[in-house]
Amino acid sequence: MRRLMVAGNWKMHGTRSSVAELLKGLKSQEFSATVEVAVFPAFLHISEAVEALRGSGIAVGAQDLATQSAPGALTGEVAASQLMDAGCSLVLIGHSERRQVIGEDESVLVAKFKAAQEVGLVPVLCVGETLAEREAERTLEVVGSQLDSIIDALGVEVFTRAVIAYEPVWAIGTGLTATPEQAQDVHKAIRDKLAARNAEVAQGVRLLYGGSVKAANAADLFRMPDIDGGLIGGAALNADEFGAICRAAGS
Repeated sequence: MRRLMVAGNWKMHGTRSSVAELLKGLKSQEFSATVEVAVFPAFLHISEAVEALRGSGIAVGAQDLATQSAPGALTGEVAASQLMDAGCSLVLIGHSERRQVIGEDESVLVAKFKAAQEVGLVPVLCVGETLAEREAERTLEVVGSQLDSIIDALGVEVFTRAVIAYEPVWAIGTGLTATPEQAQDVHKAIRDKLAARNAEVAQGVRLLYGGSVKAANAADLFRMPDIDGGLIGGAALNADEFGAICRAAGS
């Protein structure tokens, strides 16, 4: 049975003092043992988060990594091995902001996915469509293509050690969210696509939903059969709201 996961992506938010306050708030929350909880701070705050959350059961991940797994001459980048050394266990790959704003293409994301797994980090692969693509009824085509980039290069079996997060671009930070039924349709299509290659992999991989998830809508989303938790943005910056979302997953 798949263990639900709720992960908080802090994006480019936080100061030393605000992060300390957030971490203190997270440690005061009660989380269900049936739910894996993780946070993704900015690079600057990873060590602070790892130290503060030690023994809490909350995992720490990174929001990005370099295309090579080992340290080297790549100014401004952070290697997968350095993230492991810092105490990370997960890393986001291909968030829409990296794809759309930074301009990372599929070849870059494949290299990052591979680099993460080479050192034992669990990649959380983000996929999703823009509003224009949804209105053109291209959602499954776009998401399928994003998955195929990894599958064709590395094989479907890599998803036994990965998580997939479906984040419709039009629902990130907009206050809009897919209905539970819309989200379920895409999650089921993702699982069916993987099952066509390997049914065991498809059954085991966790599929998260991201896109303006809040305590008010979390329970309805997480009740869907193919939604195994959420990748939370803005709501993850409030310990009480994030704790409520995690409790919704565990109820």
